[in-house]
Amino acid sequence: MKATIKTQGQQFTVTEGDILIVNRYPNTEAGATVEINDVLAAGEGENFKVGAPLLAGASVSAKVLENKRGKKVVVFKKKKRKGMERKRGHRQELSVIKIESIKA
Repeated sequence: MKATIKTQGQQFTVTEGDILIVNRYPNTEAGATVEINDVLAAGEGENFKVGAPLLAGASVSAKVLENKRGKKVVVFKKKKRKGMERKRGHRQELSVIKIESIKA
């Protein structure tokens, strides 16, 4: 069964067993179970349902495999002939999750 979910500001089409990298879930550690209730569409073939905008009663449960940080992104700004240079770095907080079950 496939489902299209909305989590952490992004949309994903998932099946059971898929592994995703999403923005970090607050207050979770490795091994925790996360319930995702924002299901936009679910099913296969004749049983495919689309919500308006969400499916009522549908949910997806996922297990947090690990919390990590993404690659460093360097932001460099310079204004020519002014002597202004600024270099800042950023690392995004990420969660690696595995989809365990889909209820539609």
